[in-house]
Amino acid sequence: MFLDKIKSGQSGILTYGITPPKSETSPERVAEIANRTMARLIPLDIDALIVYDVQDESARTSEERPFPFLNAYDPFTFASKYLGDFEIPKIIYRPAGKFSAKELSNWLNDLHEYGFYPVFVGVPAPDFPVKISLTDAYDLWRTHEKHSVIGAVTIPERHEVLKDEDKRILGKAACGVSYFISQCIFNVDYAKKVVDDLCQTCREHQTVPPTIIFTLTACGSVKTLHFMEWLGIHIPDQLKEELRHTDNMLEKSVSVCLDIATELIAFCAERCVPFGFNIESVAIRKDEIEASIQMVNQIAEMLEQKGIRKTAAVPVQKVIRL
Repeated sequence: MFLDKIKSGQSGILTYGITPPKSETSPERVAEIANRTMARLIPLDIDALIVYDVQDESARTSEERPFPFLNAYDPFTFASKYLGDFEIPKIIYRPAGKFSAKELSNWLNDLHEYGFYPVFVGVPAPDFPVKISLTDAYDLWRTHEKHSVIGAVTIPERHEVLKDEDKRILGKAACGVSYFISQCIFNVDYAKKVVDDLCQTCREHQTVPPTIIFTLTACGSVKTLHFMEWLGIHIPDQLKEELRHTDNMLEKSVSVCLDIATELIAFCAERCVPFGFNIESVAIRKDEIEASIQMVNQIAEMLEQKGIRKTAAVPVQKVIRL
């Protein structure tokens, strides 16, 4: 159970992240996409499914967005209406500051009704008008604390610049956050530095660290690579050149991600922070999605071999074929 693993600080959590279909997609097509998604994911041994909230972040940078922004289905609506046959915990992202206290409270009640778990994220740009502070948003969630867990996002690239990600993490943990999902990791040293500094700060404050779930994603094209950099993901120059000049970028990126997972497993196993992995596909190309599924299975096997995770029997679930 995802809830029990987070509450007990158990390492080895595995999640998979998806984005909802575009908002103009017809209901029939949305149902078809959902069905294909479930067919891919049901055989996987994962603890939860993450459904992202897609925001237009163009205002935070002057660089042109590699892919045009298109509004997407609301993640809660997509998960509750179309993914009900996938009987696994759902984690729903929401930029809390975009909503009033009443709107957010109603949303949290809806999540509780479906057994979903929230992750509060920031607003699209620093100058975006905020309707509720993050602290007040966490206070609203407290009414569900006994039966839920709430997550947040951590950005190793931000720590490299500001050197305060450990303090940000513990500040949110004091508000009730018990797990953090990272931005995609392609610079393993950045991720390790967050873990090291978080452990040090926890020792100094004599506090228990929250769980860190590292996000990994495959990259199968130069355009996807450019998009990841636009999102703020740091890809070391040498690795960037290797990806650009390899005969098979997708295969190379999967190998890199598995190496990062191997390194983080060994590193975190010797430190105080409970950890896990979230796998996603930034692009919607079939080969990149299939590569991400392959990564889930391989990382699950790696964790099992290290005695960090036990493979669960995946329940047989019904998928409606269209």
